[in-house]
Amino acid sequence: MVNRRGALAAVLGFLYPGLGHVYLRKWVRALSWFALALAVAAVVVPPSAYEAFQSGGLDGLIAASESFGLEVTLSLFVVRLLNVADAYLVAVREAAASAAERVPTGGAQETCPNCGGELDDDIDFCPWCTERLDTGESADAN
Repeated sequence: MVNRRGALAAVLGFLYPGLGHVYLRKWVRALSWFALALAVAAVVVPPSAYEAFQSGGLDGLIAASESFGLEVTLSLFVVRLLNVADAYLVAVREAAASAAERVPTGGAQETCPNCGGELDDDIDFCPWCTERLDTGESADAN
């Protein structure tokens, strides 16, 4: 089953590294991915692309990007791909952690077998449908 929150974080991370982490409210991770993407771009993008952007704007940058070598394209793509994977995995880990918090401890029933409502550990009936629950303690009392 696909984690929808993770999938959305991954799509946002593909648009620009760090956006998926902003969606997940992981601020330090978002800034780290944003800074890494800028650093990799500053190192691998040739100076001619910056000059083309200054003189021709976005059209000049697009024209200059057509002459990028495999190293530049692959470097920028790897950063995006790793960011997408990290955003998805962070969302999956958060979902697993929140699901683990909802699991009751001590083997108590989680939902009512009659109506499916959430049960409280302290009482021996369902607060939603008032169905009496069979517990081991009531059998020992007889």
